[in-house]
Amino acid sequence: MQQFNSNEHPHRRYNPLLDEWILVSPHRTKRPWQGQKESNSNESLPEYDPTCYLCPGNERSNGTKNPKYTDCYVFENDFSALLNEEVELNNLTSSPLFKLKPERGINKVVCFSPKHHLTLPEMEISDIEKVIQTWAAQYIELGNHDFINYVQIFENKGAVMGCSNPHPHGQIWAQSSLPTQVEKTQKNLQKYFEQHKVSLLKAYLDEELKSKERLVYENEHFAVVVPFWATWPYETMIISKRHFGTIIAMSKEETLAFADSIKTITVKYDNLFETSFPYSSGIHQAPTDRLAHPEWHFHMHFYPPLLRSATVKKFMVGYEMLGEAQRDISPEKSAAILRDLPTLHYKLK
Repeated sequence: MQQFNSNEHPHRRYNPLLDEWILVSPHRTKRPWQGQKESNSNESLPEYDPTCYLCPGNERSNGTKNPKYTDCYVFENDFSALLNEEVELNNLTSSPLFKLKPERGINKVVCFSPKHHLTLPEMEISDIEKVIQTWAAQYIELGNHDFINYVQIFENKGAVMGCSNPHPHGQIWAQSSLPTQVEKTQKNLQKYFEQHKVSLLKAYLDEELKSKERLVYENEHFAVVVPFWATWPYETMIISKRHFGTIIAMSKEETLAFADSIKTITVKYDNLFETSFPYSSGIHQAPTDRLAHPEWHFHMHFYPPLLRSATVKKFMVGYEMLGEAQRDISPEKSAAILRDLPTLHYKLK
């Protein structure tokens, strides 16, 4: 009988945040690839695009003119997925198989910079700090609405991730219910905290910092790791070393360290295949439901789809949709690859 090797043999790993399992099949990276390839667009963008509806001074589709902003700019999404209006639902069915309830919320767009050609890895740390400060201000403003119970801050980067405009920006969806992934996470964080009297992610990060197997980067206040249970090929998570639940609990030093962590991992992503690396990222933090949440531990997820090169993407199809999540490269291997990449952006070489 062969000795088990996590970089060679199929196995399952447990995700304690979602109470789910993932199948790891590292031997599949040896197969030849004749599948879908994405276009590799490394086109040079201008600092200002007169046709871009997010650039300073330009008109958006609804006729609103953007101010000539100089750092971050926030506005309510012109095509919101959620609406800020109360509705009355009549004729409710009594069947448990047809549950439905109205969802109220507010959607915001956050322009990270007035410069059309920049992305987070190409911005200065001081400018990323301003983005974090803007996120914090919006968390407070939106969370103060009595009908808002969760504020989801996220970014989709790259056309392959559904981003319709290359101008550096993210979104905030604030809503009356806990989103499904957040609700799952909260239940598992709470269960662990009640049993062990310590944050699940604090306990997890302490172990990761000991082994350093999946550690990509760390500074005084944050660590970037490839989670033991990572689904996407080069998925990472930024976790605060100190246990706190929300973005507004960060000190000035922690805000700077968080900006440094974001800058470092996004530069490494771009350097991996020397392309503007696509991803979906988002912050997970305590709800704004006016309840105490000692179980929550501030963290940020990065879900990038690229697997083998700038043109080969990981698709979630077949088994992943019908069975469970599956990955082809071990988290330890992807962490080592990311860890060894330089922190100077390839465009500056």
